[in-house]
Amino acid sequence: MARIKGIDIRKVGSGNIGATNVFRCVGKFFGILTFALDFLKGYLPTALFPILVQYAAKDVSIIHLSLLFGCLAIIGHNWPVWLNFKGGKGIATGAGVLLGVAPMAVLIGALAWLISFVLTRYVSLASITSAMAIATSSWWLYRQNILIAFILSLMCALAVWRHKANIRRLLNGTENRFAFGKKT
Repeated sequence: MARIKGIDIRKVGSGNIGATNVFRCVGKFFGILTFALDFLKGYLPTALFPILVQYAAKDVSIIHLSLLFGCLAIIGHNWPVWLNFKGGKGIATGAGVLLGVAPMAVLIGALAWLISFVLTRYVSLASITSAMAIATSSWWLYRQNILIAFILSLMCALAVWRHKANIRRLLNGTENRFAFGKKT
């Protein structure tokens, strides 16, 4: 999205290719569009691919295929070959995966993200809080299928780990808060 505006997103702002950096450095429209496309990057493989594959392999569980394709989407987003394995943090892609695999977890994660963001205006802290809420709640929500809870917990741990630089900046008091409106 940034390239459309002639910007190499890896060389501006935080250098991250994700929606937050695009939003800050390129603009609201392109940031929201980046989030939506990254979200679809996670949702479509978890929602559609398993249905297509199940026609060929009828004895394979759709939920297992959804988890597999969702994990592959996140891995591809976080470590894309064409960007020398330096991708995003997988938050929007992970949210798309969650909608395809564990929709109740999306609600809990979105609520945790919103509360944390409104209270702090830190996108990174809101994302970390959301991941922790999803991981914790998944053990109760999906207790009938421990594999889902386990994979969701791994996804959330990965999301927190991908935010290690943000965590350092939060602890040092140097993390950027989200600013509404134009900067002066």
